[in-house]
Amino acid sequence: MASITIRNLDDEVKELLRRLAAENNRSMEEQARVMIRAAVDGQIGPGRIDQIEKTLRELTSSPSAATPVAALAGKIVPRGTLSGKRILLIIGGGIAAYKALDLIRRLRERGAAVRVVMTAAAQEFVTTLSVGALSADHVFTELFDRNDEHDVGHIRLSREADLLVVAPATADLMAKLANGHANDLASTVLLATDKPVLMAPAMNPKMWSHLATRRNRATLGKDGVTFVGPARGEMAESNEAGEGRMAEPLEIVAAVEALLYAGPKPLTGRKIIVTSGPTHEPIDPVRYIANRSSGKQGHAIAAALARLGADVRLVSGPVSIADPAGVKTIHVERAQEMRDAVERLLPADAAVFVAAVADWRSENSAGEKIKKVAGEGPPVLRMVENPDILAGVGHHSQRPGLVVGFAAETQDLLRNAQAKLAKKGADLIVANDVSHESGIGPSGVMGGDRNRVRIVSKAGVEEWPEMTKDEVAARLAALIAERLKAIVV
Repeated sequence: MASITIRNLDDEVKELLRRLAAENNRSMEEQARVMIRAAVDGQIGPGRIDQIEKTLRELTSSPSAATPVAALAGKIVPRGTLSGKRILLIIGGGIAAYKALDLIRRLRERGAAVRVVMTAAAQEFVTTLSVGALSADHVFTELFDRNDEHDVGHIRLSREADLLVVAPATADLMAKLANGHANDLASTVLLATDKPVLMAPAMNPKMWSHLATRRNRATLGKDGVTFVGPARGEMAESNEAGEGRMAEPLEIVAAVEALLYAGPKPLTGRKIIVTSGPTHEPIDPVRYIANRSSGKQGHAIAAALARLGADVRLVSGPVSIADPAGVKTIHVERAQEMRDAVERLLPADAAVFVAAVADWRSENSAGEKIKKVAGEGPPVLRMVENPDILAGVGHHSQRPGLVVGFAAETQDLLRNAQAKLAKKGADLIVANDVSHESGIGPSGVMGGDRNRVRIVSKAGVEEWPEMTKDEVAARLAALIAERLKAIVV
């Protein structure tokens, strides 16, 4: 009897098998064998066999069949910005390899299927057990593995993915690909692929600035390899700093999304301003007034607009997340700085005000730390109102053609959002309930990864289901693109 050869299956069947394998933490080959063995041993009841057979027949039937492949795929593939995409992640040897674990999780939560190749050096920093658990697939390590290479596995690995990501991309891996060397699985896969390659370099600053590395970087760029990072900062080695830190996982994810996004770009040529995060209003040099905004929703919206082709200018308050890829980011701290930065960016086609700007600030922040004095009560802070950035732009002489505001409320959500729409001069208000009773996860909307919003306009209220913040961002970006079609600025 011939052995099972996954590469000969139809793409839709392979996708189904891949999902089942991921759910059960197996390789595709192992999942196929388990299913066949279970059926033969009677471990799968007749109803389950019928269900599998029906699904496989529908997936492999002609386009005129009663159940379209697209409809079935929609049920099988998880929804997200990378739904149905297949990523081959090559982990190189370096201390930054630990970030690859978070990268796998971030890619999978956006719907991507992730397979991993690890170099021998990478296995000195992270284990195949950890990587396999997160990727829910077999981890490939050896070029001459008897099981993996029975049907020229390294070629199959290099061709079945939609994108190859190398993170961390060491000086050694870059040199091998730039000069056509193939002496292990990772370098052989990179040389054999006909798919795009994204590299996230990570190495000591001296290694990154070395002439040989710069030469290899230039060669790879000419060959069509895309790069994200490296960033500048502290190194793992003591007293070492400079350019060479691997890009953060979310930055790499954004670069992956930009490379794989194949849809139309309706916002090409449009300039859009986005504000994000909190503002910090100083009380003294060590204390400030702030709120719980993480910037996740605003940054996701900026990235989604950029994926649709917009020239996005993000004005961000103090956040702990990375700047979105493909977006020009201006960092500010106080509300007045955010207002000034936004006004300098006018005119624009649209503006989206996601930032949770502090409504008040201390009238006179102290030049030195305010100390407790025995016998005296706490100091009295005289508060003054901060500038209303949304209203200022909504009624500005250079008002963008489309103005979108956010309303984060803990009570009377719709009434407050509708009042804000009228008062601020906005076209749309995205209203979200940030109370503990919102039902959005254990940590709530602010700081969390999920959101449930209502779109308030003069035409009425549109309620959206609970989604990830990335999904909210993608849907809002599509709505903005649709509204801008009819606006000439």
